[in-house]
Amino acid sequence: MASIINRNDKSERRRELRRDSTLPERKIWKRIRNRALGGLKFRRQVGIGPYIVDFYCAKRRLVIEIDGESHFTPEGVAYDAERTAYLESLNNRVLRFTNADVMENIDAILERIHAFIKTSPPLLAKERGQG
Repeated sequence: MASIINRNDKSERRRELRRDSTLPERKIWKRIRNRALGGLKFRRQVGIGPYIVDFYCAKRRLVIEIDGESHFTPEGVAYDAERTAYLESLNNRVLRFTNADVMENIDAILERIHAFIKTSPPLLAKERGQG
């Protein structure tokens, strides 16, 4: 079975998204990179199936999405619902935050992520697709 994580057909797009990340994405990344949050490794702009998620922690199968204006249109809401359903169907958990939340209160966002991590047990290697 072919891997659905970081498929080659999306590598250039993932690179572009990392290079052109938004200010809220950069702000979060600065605080979670290098195992700075709960000792967990997060990666940014990770391909999962047909989608590219903002941040992903494989050990906890945790997706963090930072939503800008386009996510609040009827089309954006429908797309996000479909995307979240797909990601959750693969046993991932999805946390969503708005750009405004990140810019106005990043500490509360980080506390929420950390609380989620503390209350969610790590997945077994088999559940992560590694065994």
